[in-house]
Amino acid sequence: MKVSEILSTSTKAFPSLEIVPPLRGLTKEELLESIAPFMEFKPKYINVTSHRDEYEFREEANGTFSRHLVRNRISETTVCAAIMSRYDIDVVPHLICGGSTKEEIESKLDNLEFLGINNILALRGDCMTGEKRFTATPGGYRYASELVEGIRSYQGSAGYRRSRKLEKDSPVSLEMADDRYFCIGVGAYPEKHFEAPNIETDIANLKRKVDAGADYIITQMFFDNKIYYDFVEKCREAGITVPIIPGLKPLSTVRQIGTLPEAFSLDIPLELTEAMKDAGEDRKAAYQIGTEWCTMQCKDLIAHGVPAVHFYTMGKSENIVKILQECF
Repeated sequence: MKVSEILSTSTKAFPSLEIVPPLRGLTKEELLESIAPFMEFKPKYINVTSHRDEYEFREEANGTFSRHLVRNRISETTVCAAIMSRYDIDVVPHLICGGSTKEEIESKLDNLEFLGINNILALRGDCMTGEKRFTATPGGYRYASELVEGIRSYQGSAGYRRSRKLEKDSPVSLEMADDRYFCIGVGAYPEKHFEAPNIETDIANLKRKVDAGADYIITQMFFDNKIYYDFVEKCREAGITVPIIPGLKPLSTVRQIGTLPEAFSLDIPLELTEAMKDAGEDRKAAYQIGTEWCTMQCKDLIAHGVPAVHFYTMGKSENIVKILQECF
């Protein structure tokens, strides 16, 4: 089922999950067992992140250096297929601009359609290691809004079949091809993307993605619900009407109060920061504080009528399971 259909037919808030494709060496069974604890709560779908291929330079025997492709993770499409082989749940692979040409992205869409996957989260993607600003792949998409347009115009096997009929003088027009095969989600930043000069510009960019054909929005993690509520209000004022799903991640270590703001350009409330610092070297206490804070956020969001709550699991289940037990 498409996420848009799930959202329109659900009568109460539901959880969704996001996992990271495993590093090479992890087996299919190990992956599926890591997801098993979540299944008790009947999440509506599982998002699977996408990561750009990286390159490394290796010194050759003659003293020169050559560039080599490094693939450290299993592809999101493969992970989605593995999940579908075991669990009766919809999957939402992420599709990113970086690292692929338009033709390569269309090939990925062919693979997803072949597997019966009709949900995608369309993202620009991160910069390559060492880049300060995103550089589009030659022949690829520069912005997520362009990627959304490309996915929305995808005709897939339906378009191919109709084009074949057209070649045989069939009255069926190519324009009749189903250009709505995929339900498309996009990302948003309640505290603005770090590259945007201000929140208003960032929301204008978000509206371009929605106008291009996005069906719903999932936010980056945040730790103060007021930030989310204010963001939704500004989006509505800007004419964005699609569902905006809040994304949450519980803190699990004291170190994260420094690393997460740096990595994701977000704020962590003083109360939570001080509580984590007070935990000091007590890892169990820090873990509990982060879990309780996220539980509080989740309950408040549900009380305010959000359509769903999206959890960034980062491959860990214990704290997310505790939150799901409390909230769902």
